[in-house]
Amino acid sequence: MADLSLSRRKFLAATATTVGAMAIPAFAADKPKKLVMIAGTPSHGPGAHEFNAGTLLLAKCLKGFPGLELSVNLNGWPKDETVFEGADGIFIYADGGGGHPAVQKDRLVKIDQWMKKGVGLMCAHYGVEVLKDKGGPEFQRWIGGYYENSFSVNPMWKPEFNEFPKHPITNGVGPFAVDDEWYFNMRFRPEMKGVTPILTAKPSDKVREGPYVYPRGPYPHIQEAKGRPEHMMWVVEREDGGRGAGFTGGHNHLNWKNDGFRKVVLNALVWLVKLDVPAKGVESSVTDEDIKANLDPKGQKK
Repeated sequence: MADLSLSRRKFLAATATTVGAMAIPAFAADKPKKLVMIAGTPSHGPGAHEFNAGTLLLAKCLKGFPGLELSVNLNGWPKDETVFEGADGIFIYADGGGGHPAVQKDRLVKIDQWMKKGVGLMCAHYGVEVLKDKGGPEFQRWIGGYYENSFSVNPMWKPEFNEFPKHPITNGVGPFAVDDEWYFNMRFRPEMKGVTPILTAKPSDKVREGPYVYPRGPYPHIQEAKGRPEHMMWVVEREDGGRGAGFTGGHNHLNWKNDGFRKVVLNALVWLVKLDVPAKGVESSVTDEDIKANLDPKGQKK
């Protein structure tokens, strides 16, 4: 069983990629739903793109949820792919673009086979970005859309999420706003077919005018859409029976301390594997010590 309260020293000394599995069956006769969580390799400066710490924090919040089994995998794609056996859902929180772990080697083919069996897929932050001709069409099928370079944008801003659709993922989620690198203008399926927006807000004209993080812009097609609401989280229910979700926040690790920000993601992970989301959402609490735990040793002297 994974020890998610690993001390910082033990975490840095750990060499195993897979942390382990935690199984809590809903009832003795029921098979738990298995969620495979993949955290990317260290990226960006301290406090940003803390994929390992963020994934461990989410796993800690989900520990003990009835009927859920977790396989937590750190520092990139699991070397032992048997962790995917029996998976009901996959969560990828990692760098994207050409370096996305899902587009390496023959993984798009493997994932497509899993998706056709009804396995769910959720990607967060940079993990929603793939190349237009390598992963783009697949992500549209699997999760409903993706970040396309120079079409989508990545400004640092603070959207206010005040209204939510009636959906299990929004159970218990109250209004919240956090400053993050919230991507928008995703390359969704044509006419948003089958896509249900979850987090929607309206960027100010100033946000649309840039600068964006990279490329800095501004882009005329983003400026011309002034006044249009944008979707920062969305879900799909696929014809193969699987579910998909995209969440564009997650740049700043500190934001996981925000209850609404954290709850909407925890709810989505439970929904992804087809477990019932509680009426008040997945309850959790995060302390300052939790936020500081398991951070990658970025910029530190050896």
